[in-house]
Amino acid sequence: MTTVRIKINGTDHQHDVEDRTLLIHYIRENARLTGAHIGCDTSNCGACTVLLNGSAIKSCTVLAVQVQGEEVTTIEGLSGDFNGLSPVQEGFRQQHGLQCGYCTPGMVMASTALLRENATPSEDEIRHALEGNICRCTGYEMIVNSVRWAAENGGGK
Repeated sequence: MTTVRIKINGTDHQHDVEDRTLLIHYIRENARLTGAHIGCDTSNCGACTVLLNGSAIKSCTVLAVQVQGEEVTTIEGLSGDFNGLSPVQEGFRQQHGLQCGYCTPGMVMASTALLRENATPSEDEIRHALEGNICRCTGYEMIVNSVRWAAENGGGK
């Protein structure tokens, strides 16, 4: 067992975990934040995407011990001027960028990272940034429209 300290959504978390504990399991089981989903455990679907020090990562590919002392943001940590929603979250609401919702947290987090790096991405850049995230409902057109809406409404801030 190893004691892991991780700042998640601005709150310090400390737990003893097995060295092989994946970050997604640490987030869901130890920090009790269930917004990031476990979809495949093989890094194919992107449902577990979170921000690590501001960069989008698939949390099923990282061990909790590897992010000791780092800062993680999950979908629960986003907020903004749209009745508490971030511009990306509001974009998904405005443009109907979700269907069943399973991929949505990962899509939102990947989109947030994109807009922080590039406040005015082209459609190709949006699609490229999201290509590691799978929507099984095939709502990609609405997801791209959602990101475009967010970019036009301050999503890069």
